[in-house]
Amino acid sequence: MSDHSFELKGSLFPLSVLYCQDLSAAAVKTQLQQKLAQAPAFFYRAPVVINVESITQTPDFAAIAEVFNELELVLVGVCGASAELKKAAQAAGLASLQLSKSKTPAKESKEKETKTEAAVVAPVMETKVVEQNIRSGQQIYAKGADLVIRGTVGAGAEVIADGNIHIYGTLRGKAIAGAAGDSQKRVFCHKLEAELISIAGSYWLSDSLQGEYWGKSACIGLQDDKLVLADLL
Repeated sequence: MSDHSFELKGSLFPLSVLYCQDLSAAAVKTQLQQKLAQAPAFFYRAPVVINVESITQTPDFAAIAEVFNELELVLVGVCGASAELKKAAQAAGLASLQLSKSKTPAKESKEKETKTEAAVVAPVMETKVVEQNIRSGQQIYAKGADLVIRGTVGAGAEVIADGNIHIYGTLRGKAIAGAAGDSQKRVFCHKLEAELISIAGSYWLSDSLQGEYWGKSACIGLQDDKLVLADLL
């Protein structure tokens, strides 16, 4: 009889990917400190992968790992590495991840067909409704559900959902949708003034959001792994 008390299964989790041309420990530390200053709570103990696809010289991965540890980030490994860079990363105790390959039209079409079929039988996600303002320092998490906030999300507050997030008020804090990795989820808000918006691990900070939709109603989703803003229909 097989023992099911210990199982090792594949799964998908959102990881932040660092793109940096200068991978000296000093440069990485400076860049990370600037980013962390913008949203320290969001990045605390966050798992990160370094994209080294365009790097020609071998970095000191051990020194970089020390920087991540000092800044309370988790350096998981590298992606896009040559054989030489893989060897150097592995010597420093880092994993080597594969970059996604481009798909052929036939394969892409077949995957879309499969996803469409799967969507028909997918269970309806539950909805968590919060009928109050979310104040600074508060965090609301809708596990396995959509999240509806009938109020304002204040600066310093954080709302998280595995599903979509609907905010019937002003979003001034952080909104993290698709927290379990679903890139199809979205954030809807009646007035956009957010500190941060993240979907399935891809995020924009306030300075990137301040454009056409700033201070207005908006729908934020993912397209080609990038956040896009549109009118709230």
